[in-house]
Amino acid sequence: MKTLTHNICILGAGAIGTALGNVLASKKSLNVTLLSIEKEVIVSITNGHINQKYFPNIPLNSRLAATEDPTILRKADIIFLAVPSVVTMDYLLSISDFIPPSAFLVNLAKGFGNGNKTITENLTTAFPNPAFAMKGPSFARELINNMPTSFTLAGKNEELFSVFSDIFKKTPVYLDFSKDVKGVEILSILKNIYAIVIGIVDAHFNSPNLRFMVLTKAFNEMKNILLHFGGEEETLFKYCGIGDFGLTALNDMSRNRTLGLLIGKGFFTENISDKVVLEGKIAVNIFTNEIAKNHLDADNYHIINELNKIFHFNNSIPEFVNNIIKK
Repeated sequence: MKTLTHNICILGAGAIGTALGNVLASKKSLNVTLLSIEKEVIVSITNGHINQKYFPNIPLNSRLAATEDPTILRKADIIFLAVPSVVTMDYLLSISDFIPPSAFLVNLAKGFGNGNKTITENLTTAFPNPAFAMKGPSFARELINNMPTSFTLAGKNEELFSVFSDIFKKTPVYLDFSKDVKGVEILSILKNIYAIVIGIVDAHFNSPNLRFMVLTKAFNEMKNILLHFGGEEETLFKYCGIGDFGLTALNDMSRNRTLGLLIGKGFFTENISDKVVLEGKIAVNIFTNEIAKNHLDADNYHIINELNKIFHFNNSIPEFVNNIIKK
C-alpha cells in the first residue's frame, strides 16, 4: 500500500484551492503548493501570505507556496484539481508532461468534463494515475476560517483511502469514503440543478411548507437520475449527497441557489451566464437530453424537464411551480 507522502500540489489558487491548501499547509509533514495561472494571486501569496483576490482579509499560512511553474508537478504525490469543471481536462492535458504516473489525481470540480463525461471518467481514460473524486458541503469561506468541513472521498482503490485519512488527520476536514465514483460525481452535478429549483421557489413564494415539499420531490428525482446513470442509492446519504444538496439548495452563499433566486425574482436574461457560474444550467441540457434519448418515464423527471423549459422557453414561475407540485 502506498504510504503517506508529503508533496501536494493544488491546481488552482481560487477560493476552494486556497482554502484547502491553507488547511493542509498547517501540517509540517506536508509541502503544499498552489499552481495557478493568475500572476497577481501568486505574487500576493508569495510576498504577503494573503490571497488578495479571493480572501483579502485572511492571512494565510506562511508554508503555503504558490507558483505558475508546472514543473512543480514532477515532485507531486497528490494533485488536487480545483479549477472550474469546464476547463479542468483541457488544462490538465496541457500540463500532462509534468505529471508523474504515480501521483494521485483528486477532482474537486463539480460539473461535467469533456464529452459529457464526468471528470473522473476523463481522468481514467487520459491518465494511468489513481483517480479520485472529493465532494461535499464545503463553502471555501467556511473552510479557510477552520470551520469543520466534510467531504466524500471516492475512488476504486479502496486500499488507498487510509492515505487521505492520514493527510487530513488533525485538520478541520472530515471524510467519509465511497467506491461509487460515478455516483459521487453525478450527485455533485445534480445538487447544482436542484439548488436552482429551490432558489426559484423560495424567491417567488417564500413558503417553508412549499420549500420542503419541493425539496423532498427534488431529492427523489435526484435518486432516479443517480440510479439511471449507474450510481448507488446509499451514496445519497453521504456528505456528497444530502449534505451537499442541503448546503447548496438552502444557503444564500450558493451560486446556483442565487441563480434560482434571480430567476424567481424575474431577473433571468440571456446574458446572465456571464455573471453567475452556471454549472447547473449547463448540466440541465445534458441530463434532459439523456432522459429524452432513452425514452425514460417523464413523470420520474418532471422537475428537471420543467426547469429546462424555463431556460429555453421562458415559462412563467407560477406555471413552473404548479407543474412540479402536481405530480
